[in-house]
Amino acid sequence: MLIALLVFVAIVVLYVLNCIKILREYERGVIFTLGRVSPTPYGPGIIFVFQPIQQIVRVSLRQDVLEVPAQDVITRDNVTIKVNAVVTLYVVDPNAAAIKVANYVYQTSQLAQTTLRTVLGEVELDELLSHRDKLNVRIQSIMDQRTEPFGVKVVSVEVKQVDLPDQMQRAMAKQAEAEREKRAKVIHAGGEFDAAQKLVDAAALLASEPMTLQLRYLQTLTEIGVEKNTTIVFPLPLEMMTLFNKLGATAKAALDKSPETPKE
Repeated sequence: MLIALLVFVAIVVLYVLNCIKILREYERGVIFTLGRVSPTPYGPGIIFVFQPIQQIVRVSLRQDVLEVPAQDVITRDNVTIKVNAVVTLYVVDPNAAAIKVANYVYQTSQLAQTTLRTVLGEVELDELLSHRDKLNVRIQSIMDQRTEPFGVKVVSVEVKQVDLPDQMQRAMAKQAEAEREKRAKVIHAGGEFDAAQKLVDAAALLASEPMTLQLRYLQTLTEIGVEKNTTIVFPLPLEMMTLFNKLGATAKAALDKSPETPKE
């Protein structure tokens, strides 16, 4: 009789020890009693689960990161690309996450793939490459609305990598090269314009003071004399050449009008 009592006590102690469950700070326990879920999740700390009457499902409240596999997407301007993304999520309602879906992580991953293809298929390639932040916010908003019924909060969605076809990469490289050449030509033209403006200003300044032209001439002779000391340059103003041409034309006209000398 004593042995049977000891065995019974040992079984009871083992059963009680087996019923003790410890939930960590980031865990919650969804308890099912005879198949019915408890109104509120349990934890953290020590709880008792009396099996087989009760069953427990552990749900983690920590953020989880999902890597969305590369998806083939056709943009609105008919460019085929491969895009993958990273989704950050966490559970806000453990009861809904345990009851309404079989696997909330897998469910969110599938929603991310379909939403990524749908949203990126509605935009052009340039918008995808230049306004990625807006697209990330849009995808996150759509996914958050679709995951809210089963107690999952989508924190962020980040488009991780965009793989372009080789032909498109070459075309974009040519476009970037043409854009660089355009900027270089505009900058060069601006430099020429500034230089011409400076020359106009310098000419106006020299014309205001005739003596400055003579000083400039002497400075030029000094610079030439350093390199070629046997060369002397005499500037000839264009006005003098014009004057000589006029005098020559006048003399020729006078000779043409003079009477011819009679022959003997």
